[in-house]
Formats: sequence, C-alpha cells, structure tokens
Amino acid sequence: MLLTIDVGNTHTMLGLFEGEEVIEHWRLATDARRTADEIAVVLQGLLSQSPLLKGADVSGIALCSTVPSVLNEMREMCRRYYGDVTAVIVEPGVRTGVPVRMDNPKEVGSDRIVNALAAVTLYGGPCVIVDFGTATSFDAVSAKGEYVGAVTAPGIEISVDALAAAGAQLHKVELVRPRSVIAKNTVEALQAGIIYGFAGQVDGIVERMAPELAADPDDVTVVATGTLASLVVDEARSIDVHEPWLTLIGLRLIYNRNTG
Repeated sequence: MLLTIDVGNTHTMLGLFEGEEVIEHWRLATDARRTADEIAVVLQGLLSQSPLLKGADVSGIALCSTVPSVLNEMREMCRRYYGDVTAVIVEPGVRTGVPVRMDNPKEVGSDRIVNALAAVTLYGGPCVIVDFGTATSFDAVSAKGEYVGAVTAPGIEISVDALAAAGAQLHKVELVRPRSVIAKNTVEALQAGIIYGFAGQVDGIVERMAPELAADPDDVTVVATGTLASLVVDEARSIDVHEPWLTLIGLRLIYNRNTG
C-alpha cells in the first residue's frame, strides 16, 4: 500500500492507497516541534489502529511539505523507520510532468504542483484549483497542463481568528451555514459573513481568472479542495468539482511517475 503525506502549514493530511483508491485517511495538526521519532510513533499508532488495514504493510511513501522544518524531520523519519520502503519526496529533481511558467519557479510550493498534476489528470485543462487551507489559493493551469500562475488570499480560519482578535464584542463561532443571509443575531451574522463572503470571493476571483486562461471561460474547470472547502462549495456558483483528496491523488501520480 502507498502512504501519501501532505504537510501543510496548519494541518497534515495522510492517505493510504490500495491501487487508485484511498482506503484510509487521517488529519493531524502540523507541529514544527515534532521530531522524526515522534512522527513515527504517531504514524505507526494510526496505522496499527485502523480496522481497514488488516496487517497490510506500507510498500511506498510519497510526501510533500510546505514547512521546511517538518520536511527535514519527515525525511529522517522515512530513513530511520521505513528505510526499506521507496520514498518519493516532491522537491527539485523529482519528475512531476508539470511545467512551471512563473518568474521564479522555486517560489511555487510543492503542493501546488501536486494539485496541478492531479487536476489535469482527472479533469483536463484549463482549470483553476481553489485550495481552502491556511491561505485560500487559486492555481491556474493551462490547457497544456502548465502551471501558469496563482492568486493567494487570506484563508478562512486566519480571517476568523483576526476578526475575533480585533473585535471587542466578537468571538470565534462554529463554521456552519446560518439559517439565512440576513442574520438575527451576532453568531449567525458572523457565519453569514464568513460563508457567503468567501463564496463571493471565490466567484469574483475565478470570473476574472477564467478569461485569461481560455478564449471561452466556460471551458475552464474549477476544482475545489482543502480542509475547509466543504464550507463553501455549495454556495459558490463557479465551483464545478469538489475533490477533497486532490493532493493525495497527485502524490500517488508522482510516486508512480518516479518509480516506474
């Protein structure tokens, strides 16, 4: 089985593949203080407790990370605890099949490239990938499968935290859809602003990106992913597909590409 690991700034997603199917998945808080040994203990605990694995072994690992310190510990964890397993880490020199048409390709996070490969493979290009993570990222992929640019906006949780910190009479609320857009209390007013505000942001940005990607904007497929995507997908009219495992799927594709 292939273990895929996507280390983000806030959360770390893990997925276990049997062939092309995600049969098990976990979400952890990303902690830059964790050592390789601690990561191994957590990982082996999750694997051993899953009723779906039935004693199956990890035969390969594919990972990407936007946090350099965690990447270093992940690399050490693979070396010490999975030394007999082929590990593919998405970094310069790894074959992705995604040309990067940016002023400085090194600035593009590895997860962005992984997502681009998965989206083009699954849905074709041109496409826009909206990733709801620490930041809300909009990645533009051409009809040829090239990564051609991006838009980055503050993420949902960051915005909520900032609002709660700055507003004396405001506080963090549960991120769920309110009863109506026009709210009758402070909690639902905040919920409406968050849910519908970010949905409007997505539609506004996508509607400006699409004409730059294709002569006919309707040819652009918009793919939503990320931990908080489910909050917005039903409210944003521009989103065509919700694929929560997009990065994990991309990691599987890159693993196969680099191991033959």
